[in-house]
Amino acid sequence: MLEYENQMLLDLLHEDGLLVTAKGLGIERILVSLITTFNDAGNLVLVMGTTPREEEYLLAQLESHHLTPPPCCITADYPTSERTQVYYNGGVLFVTTRILVMDLLMERIPVEMISGIIVWKAHRILESCQEAFALRLYRQKNKTGFVKALSSSPLSFTAGFCHVERIMRNLFVKKLYLWPRFHVDVNTCLEKFHPEVVELHLSMTPAMKEIQMSLLDLITATVQELRRSNSTIDTEEFTPENAISKSFDKILKIQLDPIWHQLSPRTRTLVADLKVLKTVLGYLTQYDCVTFYNLVNSLRTTEEALKSSGWMLLSSADSLFLNSKHRVFGTVNNPKVKNTKEALGACSTSKDLNGLCLEVNPKWVALSEILDEIQKEVNESKHFEKCLVVTQDDRTSQQLREYLVHGSQVVLQRIFYKTVGQKLGFCPPDNIANDTVKKNIAGRKQKYQKRDMKKTDHPQRQQKVQSQDGGKKIKKQKLTESEMNKEEMTLTQLTKQYNFVSHSDSDDLASDKEDDEEGRLPERRFLSPLTLVQSVKTNNDPFKMTRLLEEVQPKYIIMYDSDLSFIRQLEVWQARHVERVRVYLLLYKGTTEEQIYLTNVKREKDAFEYLIKEKVSMVIPEYNDGKTGDHPDLIRDSRKATEILADEKTDTRKGGQTEAESKPQQRIIVDMREFRSELPSLIHKRGIDIDPVTIEGRYFLSSDGSSSSKDIAAKLQLLTIHFPHLKLLWCPSPYASAEIFQMLKADREEPAVSQAEAVTAETNPDVISERYNPQVKDFVSKLPGINTKNMYSLLNKIVSLSELLILSKEQLTEVLGSSTNAETLHNSIHQCIKPPDQLQDTKRGGKFTKKGRRRFQTRLT
Repeated sequence: MLEYENQMLLDLLHEDGLLVTAKGLGIERILVSLITTFNDAGNLVLVMGTTPREEEYLLAQLESHHLTPPPCCITADYPTSERTQVYYNGGVLFVTTRILVMDLLMERIPVEMISGIIVWKAHRILESCQEAFALRLYRQKNKTGFVKALSSSPLSFTAGFCHVERIMRNLFVKKLYLWPRFHVDVNTCLEKFHPEVVELHLSMTPAMKEIQMSLLDLITATVQELRRSNSTIDTEEFTPENAISKSFDKILKIQLDPIWHQLSPRTRTLVADLKVLKTVLGYLTQYDCVTFYNLVNSLRTTEEALKSSGWMLLSSADSLFLNSKHRVFGTVNNPKVKNTKEALGACSTSKDLNGLCLEVNPKWVALSEILDEIQKEVNESKHFEKCLVVTQDDRTSQQLREYLVHGSQVVLQRIFYKTVGQKLGFCPPDNIANDTVKKNIAGRKQKYQKRDMKKTDHPQRQQKVQSQDGGKKIKKQKLTESEMNKEEMTLTQLTKQYNFVSHSDSDDLASDKEDDEEGRLPERRFLSPLTLVQSVKTNNDPFKMTRLLEEVQPKYIIMYDSDLSFIRQLEVWQARHVERVRVYLLLYKGTTEEQIYLTNVKREKDAFEYLIKEKVSMVIPEYNDGKTGDHPDLIRDSRKATEILADEKTDTRKGGQTEAESKPQQRIIVDMREFRSELPSLIHKRGIDIDPVTIEGRYFLSSDGSSSSKDIAAKLQLLTIHFPHLKLLWCPSPYASAEIFQMLKADREEPAVSQAEAVTAETNPDVISERYNPQVKDFVSKLPGINTKNMYSLLNKIVSLSELLILSKEQLTEVLGSSTNAETLHNSIHQCIKPPDQLQDTKRGGKFTKKGRRRFQTRLT
């Protein structure tokens, strides 16, 4: 570990707290060190907040420590009976939050035996989330265990009022440890072994500059209109500078999500337009001219124009459309060309793709020059090296691989034909007409594996491959045959795991002679340098780049796209390795790409400065760790402070004694699937016990306090259609829902868990109500004494109406389960009912008398 990493670890070991670091500073190694420190059979330490991919990486890192007992993951695959035994065995366990909450509620886990909890991604710990619920259950019964929280997202602590204080309150910690990149210890440690950085400031083409200016004008106009039309909203963060940053979507979500239903349609349209313009701006520097033109051309439709707020009618939009077409067709200066088809005719009358003026991305040209420079340097030194090209996403990586193998014009023509040219009748290029190229790329790894199996001893080839490494040439000649095979196997494993790109790939793909290709493959497969194109964001693996640097160990790194987190990871990796690497940074000078990177750095710096000021001024109560029992969140009482004080006042007429009233503890049965929501946590906080139960089939909130939901939206639609007078309890927030549950629980009997668990598809015929005749069901439901609870019991036990008529009151009581309902039903079907005419004649002073009917009939005649 590095010096500042040791200090981070010592701070957390000395006293519980919240550790917040800058992105990419290696906080995962702090977590590994904590697990290694506390892993012991006598301890029970729980780690929560990790994803399966993160757990896989952490367990792989812990394998080298040979811990006993080895850490394991508690998931739904573990039966309930086995989980209890695993808890008693001790050690470090990765537990999903949902399982941990249910085990704590049902007392499957010995809370008093828990040594502590390590919280990963602590910035997500809100009051109503499941992690905070688990920590509250843990601290209510365990006053001695530790809580250590880690986070690498400082921006998440700056949103809202006293956000960091509220998170520390939910975590039950009193210390805040801040480690920004500009920390003295971090800066001193990383500056000792910094990589060699070569910055290449590129210039955009004239068309790209015009497009960028047009997009910035459109974004500025949209932001100003958004601020003008929403004067009541805090729009201080709504600036063109923030609008082009990656975190702008989060800013919009924080500001507008709580009042989204109150926003006008125009405001929603402006927000959508900002996202569209931001995407177009990203495509300008990220992808090729054809991909950018295809995106812009898809927006230039009547449907999209009607959806927009009107930015397509501005002059900047015309410049955007014309210059995007100029990058592909090169006819923007011809005023007679008005549409795409005329442009195509002006470019080439033979429908030949070679007649197009496809603009090459300046970064592609710079990348080729850098690789040529590295190739010459490696050839002169005769070292075997590896080169890593880092991009933002997988799409860019795939384009760069194809470009390095086939060249710019081949790639651009292929993209143009697949997106635009094929629709307009262009002739396909040669690389698309002959589809063997694509098949060879897909099957290259399989061919390598087959040849490795067929390969025998070839001393000449082995010597030729090994001589590529000039720095170790003398040692290689003295290596044994087993060591040479081991060296060859290591390179083979790397080429199988990662898709390396070599300058010889084009020769392999163009060669049609299998024998000749097989004869030259072992020499060319490991030509130095091996070039790997890898995206930063891939497969939702947060430690992908960290693992890649450790396994590949490249000598040259080309930053095709600037990423703040990876740059920090690279600095830390260089500080932990003696051999110095060279980093090439490709950046458009004076463009939005540079501005986005600088904005991200500035926002992180401002976030740490804000947290430093908050740390100085914040007041942390002594009870904030929850170990004294005075923590307000540990007091399960929904009453206000004035109500509690009023109840505690003594009555002097009774000698100062308080009136002791023993009330039963309120209880609600909650289905286990509902623990994905916030409601169980808030209900439990109001002093109501929760019993997790798996309820089969459809379920609802009943009068005895059983709570669940399924397909709520569809159910509400059907209910409101069939029952127009139905009354719904509409709650504005989960807090209001928890309060309504407590109101519904007042003066009601507590539910029985055994009865709720006994409800199945067989015992609850409502689940299979479709098997009944709807007409008969509707008739029975309207009989006196019949309700939703006893209707299906009657339908199951009574075959026909004649059988129902011969039943006595006692028999009906047994069927319906209620003597009152049985008496009501029996009286209604056995009572002598007179005809309506006779009934009206017997009533004196009725509305219609005989005399009145005669006068009425006389008038009709």
